Amino acid sequence: MIHPEDLSFRGTLPSAVFEQLRQLLCQMAQVVETEAVVLTQDILLSIPVPQKQQQFVVIISQGFSALLLGFPEEPEQSNLQNPIMSDPDDAAYISSLAAEFLSFNGQESLLDVNLTFDRNAIAEFMRQLSYNFQHDAQAYQTLAQYCQSLEPNDARLQSYFTLLLLSIFNKEKASAPHIEYPHVSVCQPVEDALKEQIAHERLLNQLTSQIRQSLDLSVILSTAVNHVRNFLQLDRLIIYQFAQDNPPEGSATSLQALYSSSDTWQKHSGCVVYEARAAESIPSMLNYREAGCFIPTSQCWEKYRKGFTLAVDDIEKTYVLSQCLLEFLRESQVRAKLVAPIVFQEKLWGLLIAHQCYETRNWRDSEKNLVQRIAEQLAIAIYQAELMQSLTREKQLLEQRVSERTQALQDALIAAQAANRAKSEFLATMSHELRSPLTTIIGLSATLLRWSFGKLTERQRQYLETIHNSGEHLLALINDILTLSEVEAGKTLLEKSEFSLSAIAEASLQSFRNIAARQAVDLRLDLRIDASCDRITADFKRVQQILWNLLSNAVKFTPAGGQVTLRAWLEQNTAVFQVEDTGIGIPTEQLPLLFEKFQQLDTPYRRQHEGTGLGLALTKHLVELHQGHITVESVVGHGSIFTVWLPVSG
Repeated sequence: MIHPEDLSFRGTLPSAVFEQLRQLLCQMAQVVETEAVVLTQDILLSIPVPQKQQQFVVIISQGFSALLLGFPEEPEQSNLQNPIMSDPDDAAYISSLAAEFLSFNGQESLLDVNLTFDRNAIAEFMRQLSYNFQHDAQAYQTLAQYCQSLEPNDARLQSYFTLLLLSIFNKEKASAPHIEYPHVSVCQPVEDALKEQIAHERLLNQLTSQIRQSLDLSVILSTAVNHVRNFLQLDRLIIYQFAQDNPPEGSATSLQALYSSSDTWQKHSGCVVYEARAAESIPSMLNYREAGCFIPTSQCWEKYRKGFTLAVDDIEKTYVLSQCLLEFLRESQVRAKLVAPIVFQEKLWGLLIAHQCYETRNWRDSEKNLVQRIAEQLAIAIYQAELMQSLTREKQLLEQRVSERTQALQDALIAAQAANRAKSEFLATMSHELRSPLTTIIGLSATLLRWSFGKLTERQRQYLETIHNSGEHLLALINDILTLSEVEAGKTLLEKSEFSLSAIAEASLQSFRNIAARQAVDLRLDLRIDASCDRITADFKRVQQILWNLLSNAVKFTPAGGQVTLRAWLEQNTAVFQVEDTGIGIPTEQLPLLFEKFQQLDTPYRRQHEGTGLGLALTKHLVELHQGHITVESVVGHGSIFTVWLPVSG
């Protein structure tokens, strides 16, 4: 790769060419994606400075910065200096070339031109320029900020500028009259260098695109070594990877599964895992290693880890003092080599090594830079692949854990369901067994109270009433347990019939008149039903049981002087029942326990009222059996509102 500083230009050019360069830089200011500032000599026209005759264009942005300077030429300053074409014998030809440009373009003026991308040079120019604005604090501060915001040019934008520059050169060359010179044009090295840079950028773009499109590391690496070998006309290009079990400091994990060998991998520091050869006659180095000539703590590994690129033009001259490595390279048919480290996250994964097998090679800087950038792209691909492997392993482990946990939960659910069924079946069986003697006890106690043989004393009558009432209470409890067990076991079927919504509401409320009167609780009925659509279809017995449980709960926990209201209405195909009381209410933190079985809430009235905690739990199950739902709103000390939605067909 050619760095922007290497393309800096200083020499004599016609003013027309300077103008083309100025327009080209202004065009670049429109291309950059970030905000760009463009300064020209026009900003100096309003202040008296000696540099009025100086022409310049300076562009500063986060992606592309450049400085173009032009001075009227003085006779002794007609020269051209460039790191790429620095032959001092070209000075005379430059003058003739400039004269030719003048003749062809009809111009008469020449400019001493300096085009640079060097950040230090641009910053120094900006600092000098800022001195002319010391009287303007804001302008002075703005120019100072521009000096501090300079960053290296974006490689993509630098390449784009190079293409534009080359297109201008080719256009001028095509339109100029054909003139033969006795020597090679001094511009040819520039053109060759630009073409080489463009080719390098294309190769890197191809490799980058492949890395983005593929996650198969073996395909990426094998394709890369073949393309790079062909591009650089190498005899052989290999990738040397350090082993996992004996890595040098900073090395990463290996691809042991791809190219491992019991003889070459396990006992040495690394081996060749990828290779591309120009011909079959060139010996293969696949699975070769250099571990015998280096130790893992050698300083060369630390150099490679820091990004050192090694270029050996002739091994016979370079490795005179390293006979071990020299013999190894001779055996491997290597005469010249170029080595670039593959490093990511400060870890030395391996080496990208280019070989010339039969002759020496003078490795140019552009070739070194290209191989180094290729190694950087390969490091990105390797890191991407290893990250994907890590994510895949984590995903598999997570999936395994989820599967195991799911299976454990399924087993626990099956066990819980089995235990619940067994419990329900036990309760149902026991309920049936208890109902028979209880029915006898209730029936006989009622008979004795009505038709006893002989006169009963007051105490005897109290005893019989206690037996009768306790039996009825126990029978109601057993019936609730039996019903709840059947519902949970899925043995309960709805027996739907058509009935009046208002009639069932009135009958349910009427059943609690006497109980409410004894407790001084006012019962109210609020029917919001149109007589024309009063008929619904549902399980009459279960709906009545739902209303009884809610009314019983409301009356029980409403103190004397309180009020209980039953509301009923229809919303499309849904019957809505609402029981509101002015009782003690339910604490918010205890609402989740409200519909749990055998759960009595911790309230001041807990010990004052009978109850097993089955009523609301059974109510919830019966509502859900109708595909409905129940909600509750409650404020401590202000009462509760239970609302039931039952889908019905009218």
